[in-house]
Amino acid sequence: MHLSTPRSRPGPRPLLRRAALVAAALLAATAALPQAPAHASFDAPASAPGERIPSGGGLSAVIRYTENGVPHILARDYARLGFGTGWAQAADQVCVLADGFVTVAGERSRWFGPAAAPDGSLSSATANLTSDLYFKGVRESGTVEKLLATPAPAGPSKDLKELMRGWAAGYNAWLAQNKVTDPACKGAAWVRPVTATDVAARAFAVSVLGGQGRAVDGITAAQPPAPGTGPQAGAPSAAEPDAPQDPTAAAQAARDFFDTTRYDMGSNAVAFAGSTTASGRGLLLGNPHYPWHGGRRFWQSQQTIPGELNVSGASLLGTVAVSIGFNEKTAWSHTVATGTPVNLHELALVPGDPTAYLVDGAPERMTRRTVTVPVAGGDPVSRTQWWTRYGPVVTQLGGSLPLPWTIRSAYALNDPNAANLRGSDTALALGKARSVAGIQQALARTQGLPWVNTVAADSAGGTLFTQSQVLPRITDELAARCSTPLGRAVYPASGLAVLDGSRADCALGSDPDAVQPGVFGPARAPALRDAPYAENSNDSAWLANADRPLTGYERIWGDVATPRSARTRGAVEDVSAMAARGRLTVADLQAQQFANRAPAGDLAAGDAARACEALPGGRATAGDGSVVDVSAACGVLAGWDRTTDSSSRGALLFDRFWRRLTASTPAKDLWLVPFSAADPVRTPRTLNRSAPGIGRALAEAVAELRAAGIALDAPLGEHQFVVRGGRKLPVGGGTEALGVWNKIEARWDAAAGGYAEVVHGSSHIQAVGWNGGPCPVARTLLTYGQSSDAGSPYAADQTRLFSQERWVTARFCEGDILSSPRLRVVPVYERR
Repeated sequence: MHLSTPRSRPGPRPLLRRAALVAAALLAATAALPQAPAHASFDAPASAPGERIPSGGGLSAVIRYTENGVPHILARDYARLGFGTGWAQAADQVCVLADGFVTVAGERSRWFGPAAAPDGSLSSATANLTSDLYFKGVRESGTVEKLLATPAPAGPSKDLKELMRGWAAGYNAWLAQNKVTDPACKGAAWVRPVTATDVAARAFAVSVLGGQGRAVDGITAAQPPAPGTGPQAGAPSAAEPDAPQDPTAAAQAARDFFDTTRYDMGSNAVAFAGSTTASGRGLLLGNPHYPWHGGRRFWQSQQTIPGELNVSGASLLGTVAVSIGFNEKTAWSHTVATGTPVNLHELALVPGDPTAYLVDGAPERMTRRTVTVPVAGGDPVSRTQWWTRYGPVVTQLGGSLPLPWTIRSAYALNDPNAANLRGSDTALALGKARSVAGIQQALARTQGLPWVNTVAADSAGGTLFTQSQVLPRITDELAARCSTPLGRAVYPASGLAVLDGSRADCALGSDPDAVQPGVFGPARAPALRDAPYAENSNDSAWLANADRPLTGYERIWGDVATPRSARTRGAVEDVSAMAARGRLTVADLQAQQFANRAPAGDLAAGDAARACEALPGGRATAGDGSVVDVSAACGVLAGWDRTTDSSSRGALLFDRFWRRLTASTPAKDLWLVPFSAADPVRTPRTLNRSAPGIGRALAEAVAELRAAGIALDAPLGEHQFVVRGGRKLPVGGGTEALGVWNKIEARWDAAAGGYAEVVHGSSHIQAVGWNGGPCPVARTLLTYGQSSDAGSPYAADQTRLFSQERWVTARFCEGDILSSPRLRVVPVYERR
């Protein structure tokens, strides 16, 4: 383990004096720059290149860059803070940002062709055309503008709208004053100025990522059947208009669709109470698992409005506020939650008219939205989408849950986050919170988190886990009373409610503390305060603390008393042992992040080695019938250290074996000791060495590695790596299947040497605590760096640190910022 070493600090009084003087000078500089007109509209036009600053002036900010290109943005109001943030994000990520703005404008087909696939960062659309049809429909319907006009707290606050206005101006000012050098978009006509509404549209896309955004293909493909016909084209040909779905298959499809361990986003986070720490103050380790490429990358900054806001951490690209971070008193992280963020309403259609439906016997006509998308090299494409009082008609969720539109019934998707533009208001409120109680209050007041949990700690020693997300108000009672046959199959399995849309008494209703109708109020969210530890690894709230399990919440929030993932089990084992040991420090958090223990290996590698040794003649048969000598694998598995350090020998073999075994063998056949809700962390266990899949999985894993020229005992880092600047950087960590805290997922490419590029996994990592001084003690790591431009000095600097298991010492207080040997002060401003 290589950790950052403490820096020597200059004497406190000269440093503080210098900090005060320089900060005063910086504030004077920002104050001297002209102010924006008080009447500036929300979508003020972009500045043109070369324009002089008129007497009316424009927005400005001061950006102080420290090591690793981290900007500390200083401004005197929210519009200026947004300006500095937009400028700094553009400087690091202009091509990725511009690509995302093409997406939310519905113009991907125009610039990149209709058949190509988006990067998946803003929806799950499988092609540019379906992405465009959805997002252009959002824009043409005025959805975002209506949300912006909604008064707070249901709509965005004035401060947030000022941030978005300033962000657009900062992005545009960077474009006007700089040349794009990144080859990904250098000279591209699609890199254009944006408006504040564009910024809000991107925030909308992030909000619906778990709902409408995952159903884009099913929304844009939905077309009514002709009268007298069966289901619309695209539904299974064997289905009749009223043919019921197989309930078992539907339940499994819904379970798979909403399984958080299958997402390309996940996370771990743990908060430790003062009773477990050396300082008596809280500790927080946040480890989000997000894509390493594309528009869902994190970006680091510190945002400061003196006397108003001072927060450091990470934002998703294109968003205006720090979403995961810390301030002087609190630290928090988010994990993708198990709450099902949507529900379906099954519509009873008017006989003879499949575009009208009945509610309490009265017909209602669907709203028709015809959207036309420009297409490169061809004629524009027009499609019609159909909307109801419940939301859009949808014909599938994923590839395995068809929702056929017949002459008698159809399905409408309710996504309450399509009315939620409050996410950055929540981020701002968290940035101002001074305690975990304040964090809980901020979440209750703003109610803006669409698909994540929150784990937090504070300097007084408090901890918090809460699943304060925006969910449809589906109670178990409502589901029992109003579920259709499909709903009765899928709700218990997945939390997806399918309600009878023909009955007004099946409406969702409202809680008195909810800021929008049809959602749960914050008082109903699972929450745990001031436990010795609070942890989440993308399973439900049930085992946030194994000694204080959370129960009593509705099924839509998540399940209870069901098997946990290997990552949850390993995490709870680790953090509960840490809490019991006590005297914890930030260094212990750093050690946990890079311990790289593989819980699946602890559970099964020894028995797998013994099963291997018992194979007759050391041979096993692969799925294709070939017989493989696997005898050499037995010793490798037995000798593996059960970690996924880059130096670990045997980790790669076990990984390739274990993926195959668990994909082909049900849990009931894999373990001798079944799951017990009374012992959820230790069960199931004891590998069934007689399971028939073991030999097959061994044979296929051994054959695969040998065919690729990879030694069975090769160090993991030789075949799990990234290439940056022509250099091969070994990467430790492991997959979801292995249950490793430091999660790394990569696509297997034997020709390239194994796992040759990380797809998603550990991203913005932060280990934060307090020692009684004025500044938090924080270590951070942005695994893929600030910039996606290979020519930037910040494209791979932190990836090299990640490869070496080293950290960045965060600079939060003014003295730390101003004493940075890499300090670079950049005043930025509009030219008008």
